Amino acid sequence: MSSATYTLPPLPYAYDALEPVISSQIMTLHHQKHHQTYITNLNAALAAHQTATAANDIPALISLQQKIKFNGGGHINHSLFWRNLSPPGSPETELKNAPELAAAITERWGSVDVFVEKFKQTLLGIQGSGWGWLIVKSGAGGNGDAQAKRLEIVSTKDQDPPASDGNGEVVPIFGIDMWEHAYYLQYLNNKAGYVSEIWKVINWKVAQDRLLGGIEKEVTFKL
Repeated sequence: MSSATYTLPPLPYAYDALEPVISSQIMTLHHQKHHQTYITNLNAALAAHQTATAANDIPALISLQQKIKFNGGGHINHSLFWRNLSPPGSPETELKNAPELAAAITERWGSVDVFVEKFKQTLLGIQGSGWGWLIVKSGAGGNGDAQAKRLEIVSTKDQDPPASDGNGEVVPIFGIDMWEHAYYLQYLNNKAGYVSEIWKVINWKVAQDRLLGGIEKEVTFKL
């Protein structure tokens, strides 16, 4: 049986569509080079894993785990990230057009402004490379209610996707890439500028779809 082969998903907009928030140069390099590299390395690691499995090569299987985790996470995170974004000024970037999500954020943090500030603090607090996420955790009510849902702001290191800690199922609502390749060519060392501007291109419609339907319902492409 052959191992799965993954391909680069197309962007849902043109490379220059997020300007002036994110430049065409960054989007082109980020998508065609960085994301493609994760996919290439993931496919190679999975093929090597299949060979090692057939040979019962336990040391090789162990050594491949980190490559699969890192490159697989890079593929998953970026596939979600592209759909997290929408051209500035488009209806999808207006939180008023995602009323259920806006209400959930307000209920959780008191106001959207407080939420955004807390999210910015999380992003700027990431040391090295990583991601900031808004997630919804199901079954996390602490009262035995398996249907309870709670919004959380979390960060992950390197290319780790958000994952359950064993206390509830996790669905990523949206994520923000804090690797330097996501902003440095445009914002240089002004990380705070990127963190402030990115909110102009957040696709709240997709985020709400993930909140209401789960990631499986929203993602119509194959990773």
